[in-house]
Amino acid sequence: MGHRFLITGGAGFIGSHTALVLMEQGHSLLVLDNFDNSSPEALERVKGLANGQGSLELIEGDVRDADAVEHAFKSGGTIDGVIHFAGLKAVGESVNDPLRYWDVNVNGSRVLTAAMERHGCRTLVFSSTSTVYGEPQTFPLQEQTPTAPIHPYAQTKLAVEQMLGALCRTGAWRVASLRYFNPVGAHPSGRIGEDPLGIPNNLFPFITQVAAGRREQLHVFGDDYPTPDGTGIRDYLHVMDLADAHGVTLDHLLQQPDSTALTLNIGTGRGLSVLEVVHGFERATGITVPYSIVPRRPGDVPKLEACPLQAKTVLGWEASRTLEDMCRDGWAWQQANPMGYRRG
Repeated sequence: MGHRFLITGGAGFIGSHTALVLMEQGHSLLVLDNFDNSSPEALERVKGLANGQGSLELIEGDVRDADAVEHAFKSGGTIDGVIHFAGLKAVGESVNDPLRYWDVNVNGSRVLTAAMERHGCRTLVFSSTSTVYGEPQTFPLQEQTPTAPIHPYAQTKLAVEQMLGALCRTGAWRVASLRYFNPVGAHPSGRIGEDPLGIPNNLFPFITQVAAGRREQLHVFGDDYPTPDGTGIRDYLHVMDLADAHGVTLDHLLQQPDSTALTLNIGTGRGLSVLEVVHGFERATGITVPYSIVPRRPGDVPKLEACPLQAKTVLGWEASRTLEDMCRDGWAWQQANPMGYRRG
């Protein structure tokens, strides 16, 4: 018997892939999205890929808009749980416009959880980030590693984690904050994928756009980090592994009889440098990716690498897809959709 879930930001990169996984499991979804950095076309494609499994209904609106959120809770039947993706996520932009990040990420989460409380829906999976760890010196990162966020994006995510922890201490709430590392790739069909507006903030879509000829060369931000090849190291994770983690987490929370507060790293446990990803892409596709070294970006740290053992212990989840899978699937999406969702 499927459940009914609300997904905020469900048309985004991670949201759309998670929606597909949940629909394939037979769940009914209500998606709240303002399409600030996403496209309604993604949801149409999700419905096509689900091929009659589950269901998906869209409410266009902003998570900060109490009326829109209230409308979501009053449309149709009971909502059994929420996955909260809606938010802003560009590190550099958060440094330049911190007030907007505190408004969207923190105030939006407050409006959402207030509506959940009113309607007696207290099961939530929150989209957090590994950047809450700041500039750690010891790896791999475990959930008990001290948090020390260095930019507004990470600060707002940690603030929401703390707010959710306070809710759990009031009793009755079941919450999981998933600290993602670096999701990349796309659904293997090539029908849905990452479609950033303007110049990508993240490495992988930048690589695929260069490979497709949309951009002349990749900009590698710094080659003087204290890493083996001087470029930043991240824990890259296939977006389908991350989507699977959300489904497993919801199942786990719904089985808990009491108030639950989980914080889990979601990564592979293996860090890769920027140049390792570039060369991995070249091997997987046979395409050379020209690049140039440019200055570091504000807010970037030398290394982030997960210890994912807690997720395996608690959820039974672990990443299974390889860098080759990430590159192959991400390139299939870019080839089939050279301009993203904006042109066919």
